Parts: sequence; C-alpha cells; structure tokens
Amino acid sequence: MPTLLPTSLVGSLPQPDWLINREMLSGNTPPRVRMRELWRVAPEWLEQAQDDATLVAIRDQERAGLDILTDGEMRRESYSNRFATALEGVDLDNPGTVISRSNQQVLVPRVTGKIRRKHAVEVRDVQFLRANTSHPIKITVPGPFTMAQQAKNDFYASDEAMAMDYAVAVNEEIKDLFAAGADIVQVDEPYMQARPEQARAYGLSAFRRALDGIQGTTAVHICFGYGHIVKGKPAGYSFLEEFADTPVEQISIETAQPSLDCSVLEKLRGKTIILGVLNLGTHEVETPETVAGRIRRALPYVNKDRLVIASDCGMKYLPRESATGKMRAMVEGARIVRQELG
Repeated sequence: MPTLLPTSLVGSLPQPDWLINREMLSGNTPPRVRMRELWRVAPEWLEQAQDDATLVAIRDQERAGLDILTDGEMRRESYSNRFATALEGVDLDNPGTVISRSNQQVLVPRVTGKIRRKHAVEVRDVQFLRANTSHPIKITVPGPFTMAQQAKNDFYASDEAMAMDYAVAVNEEIKDLFAAGADIVQVDEPYMQARPEQARAYGLSAFRRALDGIQGTTAVHICFGYGHIVKGKPAGYSFLEEFADTPVEQISIETAQPSLDCSVLEKLRGKTIILGVLNLGTHEVETPETVAGRIRRALPYVNKDRLVIASDCGMKYLPRESATGKMRAMVEGARIVRQELG
C-alpha cells in the first residue's frame, strides 16, 4: 500500500443482476426491514451466490488498483438492515413506520424489548474477505444513532436509552470483527448529518459507547444520502466537526457531488480524512484529472499523510461498468497527485 493517498471505497459495490433484483432495489427506499423478495437466488443457494458475488467484487477492486478493499456489501439488502434485523428485542413480523431522512414514511424494525446482540453478524464476511485477498481490508457496520432513527421505539423510555443499547451491540460486533481479521472497521452514521440536534443531544454519546475499549483502526462515514436519491446536496455539513473530540481515527465524507467547501476539514486536524472524490449522482466516469483536482482541494486543510481517497458514498446503485470506471479513475487521479507530492 502506498504511503501517500491510499485508495478505497466507502463500502458497497453494485450487486450483480443475477443475485438481486436491481430494478426493485432502485425503485424503493433502501429497506430497513428484511426484503427477501429482492434476492433472485433460492434461500438454500443464497449464501453460496453471495460468496461468488463477493469474489467478483474483490477482484474488481484489485484489478482497478485499490489499496484497501471491502467485501462490496454483496450480502446486504441495505447498509443497515442486515445487522439491525439480527438483534434481539425487535419484532420483525410486525414492523413499525417512521419518517425517513428524505421525509418518506418507511417500514422499520419495531423495538419491543431490550436490544441485544444475539450472535456475531458479519464475522464470516470478514473471514471470507480476509481469506481471499492479501490487501488491507475494511468492513462496515451501521451506527447506533442511525439504527435508533431507523426503528420504532415501543419499549424504551427514551430514544437515547435505545441508542445506547444499540451502541453496546455495535461495540460487541466491532471487537469480533477486529478479532476476525479486519484492518479497519467503519461505522456508518448518515443520520447524524440528517438530524444534527438529536445527534448532539445523545448520538455522540452512543457513538463513543460503540467505540469504548476498541483496539483497532476505526472510521465513521457521514453523508447526505445516496447520490441516485439525493441530487441537490448542500455544500456544507450540519454535523461534522463534532467528531474531532471522539475516539474515531478516520472520518469519511463526501466532497464531489456536493462540491464541499473543504476548509471545514481544518477543524478535524489529527483525524485521517477518507475523502470522497467520486460523484455517485451520475453514471458518468470522471477523468483522472478531475479526481486529482478534487484531491488537491483538500490538501491545504489536511496533512497529506492523513488522506485516504475514496468514493463519496456507497456505489450500490451504479451500473457495474460505471463503478469499475470510476474506481480506475480514482486510482489514477490519486497516482497523479502522489507524484506531484513526491
């Protein structure tokens, strides 16, 4: 892995059409409860098919030249629901409804008891990824605040109490993921941007609890939403610099689609920035020089040895050829700037 400007993804890659009904997937709000009808493969063959799709995702990243690999999240219907629906205390047969960050009413897990992690959820994912690449690897888990926002609370006295139990479950999972061979564990917390007042009130406390006692490189991803859903993204975050005083080591942000004012990164000195430089609101593949220009925008505000180059958000909804082209452009753009920096 290069010393300067290593490349990676936020998490997901497009799932193959033979694995998942991409038309159905794209036509719905990302599912918060289980949506088994998305899968094209019979249940008895699904894990094997997901393994095969994961191998494709690994090889696509290696061929593109990425330095830090993910499993592409081939086994997930959404970034959050696979973990959130595996927990105790959730009535999956009688879901609730909440208003999403895009102001839509969506089905969500209904919490009817104490949230507990019954078993490891993603350990096999890490083991499979580790067994099939020699590159450094990253795995992602949904954050406690985001899961609490994506649940109907019919048990706890407060959403804060519910978020803290989600945090305990996430903490247990992160420890097992590092033990299984993960080099980086990323916590996805997009709802902190969407609901900053609640995030400040108790989301940060839950986030800190999720990282309590963790030994290993941790990251947090915060974003404005998938590019194919959210088009008019603001040029600034409503919640970002608050992470400066948390134990997390890496902060993953979008800068390409929203044309982010990178001066805000000055307030995160000491953190490694996972810099989103690929616009996922369009299928058009950027030129390497466009990517290089987006990297250069951040350099006045982030130490060059604290930059990881990545996509804005997950690539789940892109066509595969677009995702592959964007990854290659990102790798080449990082190489251009790396040469400039010497």
